[in-house]
Amino acid sequence: MQKKRISQPVSILNNPIEYIQGVTALKADLLKKELGIFRFQDLLEHYPLRHLDKTRLDKIGQLNASNEYAQVAGKVTDINIMGEKRSKRLVVTIEDDTGELELVWFQGINWVQKMIFPGQPYLVFGKLSFFLGKPQMAHPEIEAYSPQKNATKPFLEPVYPSTEKLKARGLNGRVLAKLTAALFQLIAEKDLPENLPAPLISQYKFISRYQAYRQIHFPVSEQHYQHAVRRLKFEELFFAQLRMGLIRSARHRNSRGLLFGQVGDLFNNFYNEYLPFPLTGAQKRVLREIRKDAGSGRQMNRLLQGDVGSGKTIVALMLMLIAADNGFQSVMMAPTEILAQQHFNSIRLVLKDMPVCVKLLTGSSKARERKEILKLCGDGSLQILIGTHAVIEDHVVFKNLGFAVIDEQHKFGVAQRARLWKKNSIPPHILVMTATPIPRTLALTAYGDLDYSVIDELPPGRQPVVTLQRSENTRHKVMDFVKEEIAKGRQAYIVYPLIEESSKVDYENLMKGYEEVKSFFPEPRYWISMVHGRQDAEQKETNMQRFVKGETQIMVSTTVIEVGVNVPNASVMVIESAEKFGLSQLHQLRGRVGRGAEKSFCILLTGPRISNDARERLKIMTETNDGFRIAEKDLEIRGPGDVEGTQQSGILNFKLADIVHDRVMLEAARAAAGGILESDPDMKEEDNIPVRSWLQQQKGKTAWSKIS
Repeated sequence: MQKKRISQPVSILNNPIEYIQGVTALKADLLKKELGIFRFQDLLEHYPLRHLDKTRLDKIGQLNASNEYAQVAGKVTDINIMGEKRSKRLVVTIEDDTGELELVWFQGINWVQKMIFPGQPYLVFGKLSFFLGKPQMAHPEIEAYSPQKNATKPFLEPVYPSTEKLKARGLNGRVLAKLTAALFQLIAEKDLPENLPAPLISQYKFISRYQAYRQIHFPVSEQHYQHAVRRLKFEELFFAQLRMGLIRSARHRNSRGLLFGQVGDLFNNFYNEYLPFPLTGAQKRVLREIRKDAGSGRQMNRLLQGDVGSGKTIVALMLMLIAADNGFQSVMMAPTEILAQQHFNSIRLVLKDMPVCVKLLTGSSKARERKEILKLCGDGSLQILIGTHAVIEDHVVFKNLGFAVIDEQHKFGVAQRARLWKKNSIPPHILVMTATPIPRTLALTAYGDLDYSVIDELPPGRQPVVTLQRSENTRHKVMDFVKEEIAKGRQAYIVYPLIEESSKVDYENLMKGYEEVKSFFPEPRYWISMVHGRQDAEQKETNMQRFVKGETQIMVSTTVIEVGVNVPNASVMVIESAEKFGLSQLHQLRGRVGRGAEKSFCILLTGPRISNDARERLKIMTETNDGFRIAEKDLEIRGPGDVEGTQQSGILNFKLADIVHDRVMLEAARAAAGGILESDPDMKEEDNIPVRSWLQQQKGKTAWSKIS
């Protein structure tokens, strides 16, 4: 007889949104498509943008440009439909005893027209603008107004984010508030059980989970709202850190790794005889951290970040020598041929007197050369392979791959990186390197599943680059300065912005710029190299090498030289239209100079009009060379969603928490999650059972129906 399966009780929060009174099939469909609201839980987590005190009104006559939003009450005096077809709009005039306000709708005109009547009083809320000195609101929230009725409304009424399509169908922010109020009629405290340990709730004096949701939607006071936000933000950060910690600890416990048990002759000889410069304290610390990982018998997955010129490559090379000492092969994967070639040249140079076989494999490698490399990989005589994504192709088979270095990892897809794991029956140790400094708060969140090392010290003798901002009208002076540096025997870069969406315009701007540079630096007194994305690899490499060898004094380029060019003699970097670049890119470009012993300069040449954000970016560039401080500022200005490569993690999609402004809370959440994983990793203790239950409920809850 077949046993009857006992099913788990289904939470009311998983009920379809159609189960709420007033949500028709059509409205449900719109809520799903426009806001991703499928279930009760989704509506519960559709938080208000702000709250309105319905008892506080602005006087129309006192509105000015300092009022971003306004709430007024007045009578409708005029209703007009103006324009035709695409310019058609509904214009409603409303007045109080101090003046008139114009309300404009471009969409949903028929629906709005049916609910507004001349002579009737209305309460209006919206974003304020001024047209010919008169106050105006586009697509405001509007409802019938009665002074007595409105005085008895809740102290703070939620205003929810909506869309134009929803508003056109009558699902504006206020209707969403009614649906949320109806939801709270259906759920009780038991439907939102605690998911944090009781000691943690007590330590931080958190309100209950049910009250947090209730007060974030319908607070009885501003203080109650702040308590709710604090509780729910902490929850988001805590569970993000806990999930990361579980992934990391599971890997540490279960992922068998290759054992690099000894430090042998190759490493010791290189360290004692061939190391081109003394290691910094930071480099030594990172080496110890990674050696400990590689000698533990568990697979290493570590993020190594350090500023431009901090010496990450030499650390990676020394680890590859340890791998070779233990009989393993290594591979280093770079995102571009230029960068792969650069790594190959520098590594081959420092290993030239050592018995180590190093080869380069890229898309442009010749067939005979490729065939030889594949043979050496297969029989184990190739110890270090450097290349582009060509190294992960299926026909590249290693005899015993033990160590993989991924440079600038955000430029590779997850699937590409994962293919490296499959190059050995026991996955190789992985070192992910980035020269784009990541603020600690972002790194702990976006890369929390990786162990984390930082080289936060530059080699001795490196002079900071002097950074100056100059406007277009001083171009002659800037070019005269470049001539002075060239007269001293130095070289210069002149870089133009690259906007992927408009490559044709970029190319035209570059060619125009190239002709302009030639007018300042005529041949044969000066020679210029030009490098851009439309050139084939061979031409690009030829032009690059002419500059590297000093045959040309100036390199005119797009941002293809952002990484991978090492010319110690180059002392000037001129960045054209610098206001169009992001902070991290400006910092990367600046890192191309200051690589020699001479004083170097980065000149940010800007157009006549600069936005406030651009002004702030340029200011921080002229104030500091510290990549970590620049990255922090970048995060503040742009927010985590814009930071290159982090979006793929999916961890940063917080509804409430902000890792810039909530960094103190992030650290507290991380410490709390870490404490639980250390003392009770399986969460069997009574205090941690709510946490485990919550994680089990969430497991595998990818809402595939939401993925188009």
